[in-house]
Amino acid sequence: MPRTPSATSAPSPTPFKGLPSAVWTIFAGTIVNRLGYLVTPFLVFFLASRGVTGGDISYVLGALGAGNLIGPAVGGILADRIGRRPTMLIGLIGLIGAAAAQGALFLAPGVWTMAGSALLISAAGSTVSPAAYALLADAVDSERRQRAYALFGWGVNIGTAVAGVLGGYLAAQGYWLLFAVDAGSMLVYAAVVAIRLREPQRSAPTERAKDGIGYGVVLRDRLALLLLPLFGVQLFVYSLTEVALPLAVRDSGLSPAVYGAMAAVNAIMVVALQPFATAWLARLPQLAVQSAGSALIAVGVALTGLADSLAGYTLSVIVWSLGEVVVAGIAAGIFANLAPAHARGRYQGAFSWTWGVARFGALTLGVTAYTTLGPAVLWWTALLAGTATAATTLALRTRVESRTAPHTLAA
Repeated sequence: MPRTPSATSAPSPTPFKGLPSAVWTIFAGTIVNRLGYLVTPFLVFFLASRGVTGGDISYVLGALGAGNLIGPAVGGILADRIGRRPTMLIGLIGLIGAAAAQGALFLAPGVWTMAGSALLISAAGSTVSPAAYALLADAVDSERRQRAYALFGWGVNIGTAVAGVLGGYLAAQGYWLLFAVDAGSMLVYAAVVAIRLREPQRSAPTERAKDGIGYGVVLRDRLALLLLPLFGVQLFVYSLTEVALPLAVRDSGLSPAVYGAMAAVNAIMVVALQPFATAWLARLPQLAVQSAGSALIAVGVALTGLADSLAGYTLSVIVWSLGEVVVAGIAAGIFANLAPAHARGRYQGAFSWTWGVARFGALTLGVTAYTTLGPAVLWWTALLAGTATAATTLALRTRVESRTAPHTLAA
């Protein structure tokens, strides 16, 4: 295994060099998949074009978020029970079903059939993520996990950078094109995983048996239970960039292409800055970096409330995009290092489920707060909640570092 540079060594602009092939396979598949990530960002505009407005939008968006609660919970257990690759292959069947659901979402004539299609799409896709995260953790040592997860996030943004511009153009030509490209990318990603990935070596059955097959191993971990809600609130604030930002753009009288441009600004910034930021920030205490980046995201999201033009939205996107660059891969890496080897799937399932809860909250509570209490309430809440949880996370630094130190993990 390649030697990991020490924290005091000179930073390299290529922090992803030397990562194993499994990491690069997931990276490549993620790019392909995110190239087709077109429907969800433009879902608000699509629903409006179908006459679905106001409170009915929250039902469809809520179903989309609910799927992100079901998939990770199932995927985490399966990843530890039957293996990472088999779980991903099971998820592929779901992805193929989701590809069909994309067409159903476009053709579905009513709110409830649209909601059902949205539920299937998100549940199928999110089943794969805990196994993928666990496989990344299996493939590298603890000191390189943050880089592996940062590479994964980099792939998301490379695909999104193209999808943001492409989605704005396709939406103007016809929303059916969004669904067609999204479904096609799912099928290609399924093929990449089926052909290229191999199951890593797993822990002994006796180690897996002592903690059972459920999430009790996570629920008994007090530090994990402290971190999960803190990360969850931070992820909720970040998720507002996906669900509340398009509402703000729409209410400013701007077109869907403007939101597509904002998504592209975010993705291009992350693509350009991520390798260098990961190399430089790896020398610093990671939980402190996570806290600083989360606070920056909260400030950037709150700035959305002051924007009413292309320039204003661009400024807010730049601020929270810098925060996204700073935190890339850190939370997932910390949680992977907390997990025993035989329970990585469930720990990542819990982490992914927390992401699902955050996104579900943004899709339901966030949208409801925006439409009923007013945008200002939502933006102030994001600022206060994001900065408060960032400070609380930083206060746990000593406990986290004592648990995730290399000698502790070896023991």
